[in-house]
Amino acid sequence: MKLTIYTAVFTAVSINLSAQVKDTLAEKMVLYQLPNGGWGKQLDDKSVVNYNLPIDKSLLKKIKATGDDHATIDNNATSREINGLLKAYQETRNPDYLKAAEKGIGYLLLMQYNNGGFPQYYPNTGLYRKQVTYNDNAMINALTVLYHTAESKDDFEPVDPKLKEKAKAAVQKGILCILKTQVLQNGKPSIWADQYNEITLNPDKARAFEPISLATGESVNIVRFLMMQPVTPEIEKSIQSAIQWFQQNDIEGYSYNVGKQNGKTVRILAEDKNSVIWARFYDISTNKPLFGDRDGSVKYNYNEVSEERRNGYSWFGDGPQKLIDKDYPKWLQKNKISQ
Repeated sequence: MKLTIYTAVFTAVSINLSAQVKDTLAEKMVLYQLPNGGWGKQLDDKSVVNYNLPIDKSLLKKIKATGDDHATIDNNATSREINGLLKAYQETRNPDYLKAAEKGIGYLLLMQYNNGGFPQYYPNTGLYRKQVTYNDNAMINALTVLYHTAESKDDFEPVDPKLKEKAKAAVQKGILCILKTQVLQNGKPSIWADQYNEITLNPDKARAFEPISLATGESVNIVRFLMMQPVTPEIEKSIQSAIQWFQQNDIEGYSYNVGKQNGKTVRILAEDKNSVIWARFYDISTNKPLFGDRDGSVKYNYNEVSEERRNGYSWFGDGPQKLIDKDYPKWLQKNKISQ
């Protein structure tokens, strides 16, 4: 009987102690969380959220002044914190971290449109913030968190089962949106645009230098997300079509390098017979590489882009190469699909 009592006391003390274990980064993430459960990429004074900064009275005041309108999935915000908090919970068992992560998952579920898409911000609907946004992998980051939630992947096993069920439904809606927004060219699926009108799901423009176009970098990660899903005829067709588009629209014989000159970032497009790259944006009808500028103009010659935008934005990349050479063959083999 005494042993049982001592065991119960020891267990209670252990639980209490574990609840006090804290992770410095996770503590800051909890502090930065907005009332609606999301996180911002900026504070109310437009300063960038930086978890490396120590929390003093001045910063704490800025954090407290930041409202729900700053909640976003742009620049990895919200998905980064949910992932970080759940990892911290696995290491510390501090219930505050699990609670905050679950509140963040609830925010993602709340912001999803009925058509399955995700806006860049919620509830802020200003400018392009309400568009269904693949740009900078916003929607795919959100869907990946919900997929891990639904499937109890990695650190997500402790999440409330009710949230897991809701996440499963949200992922399926998201997949339907992805399939519906894959741009058709003469009836054939190609890849995806950066953002879409949230009602019509037609491709839309965002910032002045982000015109309506096909977006290669974001499309690579959309395909990777689809490769994580059970194969259906629709998903198989979508992936195969996107891979074919990438294979047909590469730019051979050029490299794109980023360096520094007099302390400033310089991006150089140069001839290189051993290199293959893709433009960031392609004309949605002709598949010609295109480039936007600060004045809203669209250029088809990279050298005609203003120097500020030429060096201030990444216009080319080689991301599709790994997708084609490594990810795609693995996916084919895993699902016993013949080319």
